Amino acid sequence: MEVPAGQDGIQRLLAAEQEAQAIVQKARKAKADRLKQAKEEAEREIAGFKTEREADFKRKVSDHGSSSQDTSARLAEESARAVAHIQEAVQHKKKEVLDLLMHHVTTVELVKE
Repeated sequence: MEVPAGQDGIQRLLAAEQEAQAIVQKARKAKADRLKQAKEEAEREIAGFKTEREADFKRKVSDHGSSSQDTSARLAEESARAVAHIQEAVQHKKKEVLDLLMHHVTTVELVKE
């Protein structure tokens, strides 16, 4: 039994549609995986930075003796400056990072197998 000429075209269109859906689904999964990976990397960097800063603070406190009010005031001032510097850096880089993330989130690359 032969397939009428019009049916063959419809079958090919349906197959092409299924293939396109598979490609889109694969791209969505890849995007979700990239976002998850970026979030995990950011969390690791934040945890590492926090640990580093806490260790630095504890070292400074132990080096200069924690009983002195002058030392406590100086360390509090240094900490406040460090926090202000970090917040300034975050504000400075915020748009760039968001633009980069948005680019990666909204860009769909076809993956050929």
